[in-house]
Amino acid sequence: MLLRIDPQATTPLFTQLADAVRAEVVAGRVRAGERLPSARELAAALEVNLHTVLHAYQQLRDEGLVQMHRGRGAVVTAAAAQSAALHADLTEVARRARDLGITADAFAALARHAALTLEESA
Repeated sequence: MLLRIDPQATTPLFTQLADAVRAEVVAGRVRAGERLPSARELAAALEVNLHTVLHAYQQLRDEGLVQMHRGRGAVVTAAAAQSAALHADLTEVARRARDLGITADAFAALARHAALTLEESA
């Protein structure tokens, strides 16, 4: 798994790292049950603070994409595989939105509204 971050970017490093892991999952390069590099290993490889990696892993845990296990580190969940399948659906809807002239920001707002509406009705 090759993760890249840009220390010069305005996006926080932990967000970049979490985004990079999500991208690996969506691309199918990381599968359910696979162990992510330890936080120490990844921090050393990317030359970032250990807490930056831990923050990214915690964000992924909160999203249900990884489980944290003492001694085993972060392990990709089955929900991550489902996210990969959902990404393909979202890509198609985003393409349709683009063809209709809907901006990325407007599309994101529509998707968020739809998700929140479903939560409220549950």
